[in-house]
Formats: sequence, structure tokens, C-alpha cells
Amino acid sequence: MSTPLLELRNVTKEFVSGVRRTAANTTVALRDASLVVPSEFSTATAVAGESGSGKTTMARLLLGFIKPTSGQILYKGVDITKMNKAQRWEYRREVQPIFQDPFEVYNPFYRVDHVLTTPLRNFGLYQGPGEAQKRIEESLEMVGLRPRETLGRYPHELSGGQRQRIMVARALLLRPRIIMADEPVSMVDASLRATILDELRKLNTEFEISLLYITHDLTTAYQVCDNIVVLYQGSVAEAGSVEKVIRDPRHPYTQLLVSSIPVTDRTKRWGEDDLPIPEASAGRTTSGCRFAPRCPYAMEECWSQLPPLFRTDDDRVASCFLHKQAPVLPSEGIGDVFRRTAHEPIVPIS
Repeated sequence: MSTPLLELRNVTKEFVSGVRRTAANTTVALRDASLVVPSEFSTATAVAGESGSGKTTMARLLLGFIKPTSGQILYKGVDITKMNKAQRWEYRREVQPIFQDPFEVYNPFYRVDHVLTTPLRNFGLYQGPGEAQKRIEESLEMVGLRPRETLGRYPHELSGGQRQRIMVARALLLRPRIIMADEPVSMVDASLRATILDELRKLNTEFEISLLYITHDLTTAYQVCDNIVVLYQGSVAEAGSVEKVIRDPRHPYTQLLVSSIPVTDRTKRWGEDDLPIPEASAGRTTSGCRFAPRCPYAMEECWSQLPPLFRTDDDRVASCFLHKQAPVLPSEGIGDVFRRTAHEPIVPIS
């Protein structure tokens, strides 16, 4: 197997609120988590989970904004904390973020042109003003914006959808290998969500740019991605083919997430399929599976042991003792279950 393009290898991230580290003031945001973006082909992978699951912490680690407490983040086989200047320059250009709130990225005193010309200048990706202008206009057109109606305006003069699409165009300008989109449509009107998601999908399929899509929304994860990693309290609960994970979830937490997806059947109440929590679990603490206090299937071993990743299918793993008859996959081997698959057009889950 060739060296992955980007790899999160057995990473733990802890935040300490006091001067001295104690159990009371230490928050484990990510626990022994692994993720792989292969180098042989482009993939679209969702990182999903409820608020506090560790999604944004994982994104910040992968972007190099914070350092792991333990484990490694590797780009083309090189630890990003040990890169030389040339390697870091390449990494910064080839791994591009798109953030949740596009308005926070803009300086209100500058025209929107500023966020497009600055990265080109910083990375030296053009020979003269004419080439820079041509590349900017091409990138805007690729995301469905008209340069004459976009350039020269201030951020407040554009809609949220336009500002977010400029951020997609900005990422595209740098010819990245990976785009990391953290909740990119959560603050965009519903009428524009499908447009932006479709543009991200086209970048993945037509321009061979791998996509890491951070979201709490399983519906859009299914629409955009081939693979998915489901996080719960910083640990990987289930990962693999988005089709299998969402259509036929094997981990009780993923089942709970899927059951909470709004349905169009007005005779069915939201959440009526939620998992019942046994009274015996109420108030009980766990040193094993993080989900045990909420799980109706919790066994005694769940409370004392952390379940490994069991390979329930060729393209799926689940961290749950319900599948302990399946072979164990080391967390650093999680990339073995990620594939690029033929994906249906964007349609809602029925």
C-alpha cells in the first residue's frame, strides 16, 4: 500500500484548564483516533457526530492549528510538527480549509478581491497581474459566480451563499490536493445548500481533489461523501462506506443518529425510534465504551473495556462488542475500509 496523502494516526488530544493536569480539569476531545486520505485516488469522507464529539478538534489537528497530545499527523509520510520550511509551504497550499461562517474570514474594510489575491501572492502562483486576474475569474466561474458581479464589492454587499462560494473559489485557486470543509452549509439558506454541496462534489470528482467534510448532518454527508467516520465523545464509533453506515448502521450510536434524521412522513414523530435507555445504566460511570451509559445493549465488558474496531464488512468497521466475533482492525489500518465508490446523484434519503 502506498503512503497515504494525509493520515491521522492514533491521535489523542487533551485540553487542560488549569496549571496542573488532573482528571477533573482535563477534557479528552479526541481519543486514539485514526483517519486516512489515500494518495492513489481522490475520496470524499465525512466526519460526523453530535456537538462535542470531536469533529472540529480533528479538523484543527489536521490543519496543523493545534498539536496532538499523543499520536501523529502525517502528510505524505512526514509528521507535520517536524516539517521543514519547504514541506510546510507545500502542506499549507495543498490542504485548504472552508470554514462554517464565511463572514468571519473577511476583513470588512477590504473588498472581497483581497481574499483571492492574497493567497496567490503569498504562494507566488502567478507571473503577473494579468495571469492572477485570469485565474481568479476562472475560479469564480467554476463555483457559479460571475466575476463582474462579484469582484470589487465588500463582504456585506454579498449574500451568505456568495461569500461561501468565494471561499470555495479561494481554495480552488491554490490547486489543493485536499479541501477540508467544516460545516460549510450550516449558515447558508436551504435553497443554496444543494448548490454548494454539488460544487464541492464536482471538485472531488472532476478535479480529483479529496474532500474531508465535517458535519453533524447525516443527510448531507450521505449526499456528498463516499465514506464516513462517526465520532462519539472523541472516539471512532463506526467508519466506512457511507451507504452501509447510514442505510444499515451497526453501532448503537449511529443507529441513534440515523433515527433522529427528520422524515417527511407526518404520521411519524421524530425520534420515536430512539434507543431506549435501561434504568440500570442511569448514573453509572464507565471506564470503557463512552456510549455505554446511553446504550440499551451495554454488556458488563462495555463498562470496563474500550472496544476495538471490529471489521464487520470489507468496507466498514464498528467499535462495539456486539460484533466481537468479527476480526479486529488496528485503528491505524482504518484506511483499508475507505474506498472511492460510484455514488448516486444528490437525492434526499427516503
